[in-house]
Amino acid sequence: MADSVLAPLWAGATTLASPALRVMLRYRASRGKEIAARLAERRGIDPVPRPDGQLVWLHAASVGETVSLLPVLAALAELAEDTTMLVTTGTVTSASLLEQRLSAMGLTARVTHRFAPLDVPAWVRRFLDHWRPDAACFVESELWPNTLRACRARAIPAMLINARMSSRSHAAWSRFPWAAHAVLRGFARIHARGEEDATRLRALGAERVEVMGDLKLAAPALPADPAVLREMTERLAGRPVFLAASTHPGEEQLIQIVHNALRSDHPGLLTIIAPRHPERGAELAEALHAPSRQCGRPPPDGGLWIADTLGELGLWYRLSQVAFIGRSLIPPGGGQNPLEPARLGPAIATGPHTDNFTEHVALLRAADALEVTHDVPALTRFAGAMLADPEARRRMGERAKAAVTAPATLPHDTARALLELMRRE
Repeated sequence: MADSVLAPLWAGATTLASPALRVMLRYRASRGKEIAARLAERRGIDPVPRPDGQLVWLHAASVGETVSLLPVLAALAELAEDTTMLVTTGTVTSASLLEQRLSAMGLTARVTHRFAPLDVPAWVRRFLDHWRPDAACFVESELWPNTLRACRARAIPAMLINARMSSRSHAAWSRFPWAAHAVLRGFARIHARGEEDATRLRALGAERVEVMGDLKLAAPALPADPAVLREMTERLAGRPVFLAASTHPGEEQLIQIVHNALRSDHPGLLTIIAPRHPERGAELAEALHAPSRQCGRPPPDGGLWIADTLGELGLWYRLSQVAFIGRSLIPPGGGQNPLEPARLGPAIATGPHTDNFTEHVALLRAADALEVTHDVPALTRFAGAMLADPEARRRMGERAKAAVTAPATLPHDTARALLELMRRE
């Protein structure tokens, strides 16, 4: 009953909205948030032929989900040598990152990347008719009614891995329990990150939920080009370096205040601002009167430097003594992944608005490996104390590295479960 009610409502709404969605896609392309030459993929139109044999479709929304998927791709390549992996993402940055990382992993020939179709019935139908996946796998919280319904109609088994359900999302879905149940029943198998996520998913009607562990804990450390790392380490030798990573609009001005408060006590302080969306780099460089790496400007002798390049966050975490994780100082926030710096050694701080990473923040706080700073003065005090005490920040970094571990078998267990589901169906 729930499915019969949900399907016409959602499908009808998205069908009627499809002309507006086309306009939205063109607008996003004009702002660099889509690739104009590949907009047809968002409507399920694709000239790239489907390869012969079995094909597994895996979808990751953005950068964090894509990174957590990498060990699973490696495991699938090992366990199923004749199976092609189709990976879809929803952002330009995640597509670029995937291209870089697949090349480094030697998986370029095994994995095909396309942009995911939007959840419009006709667009999803075209996508599925073209690629004909033998199984579908979605990462974390990708709950698309039309897509899941279309998979069911074609008997394509769908799996949700590293399933995440925040308290805010649970409250929203709880207002429409029939819709939540209709969507979640589209998954033949759900692997939850932890017990809290599993409990919330079951409360919304999900079945076949297993707690497997967090794939983000199994992700490898962010890479850094060795030659660039050596050159930058020599350039910045002996200097205090404070990093504001994955910042969102409004936070950069607050980081400038922190920098100005710290610089008198820490001569030569370099504050690196790495915006979550590198395309904002030129705007930030102008607003903050700071040089931009994208424009070829080197770090200044003291001051702010805009690190607006893609795929270099691992470099900045390795070079900094203190790292602040953005999207967390200004509500509603949500946070960004604190596990990435935890693997690389800097003292870590975040703001209070981290609802999307509650478990990860709690994990690191329990290990005394992360500081939650509620405002600019608190962040200034923490950063100043860590910059002034090399031993304290070294110990904090070691505690963080020890805390972010996962069962070594988790990526292979996930890959096996997906392959079993495909073969069983």
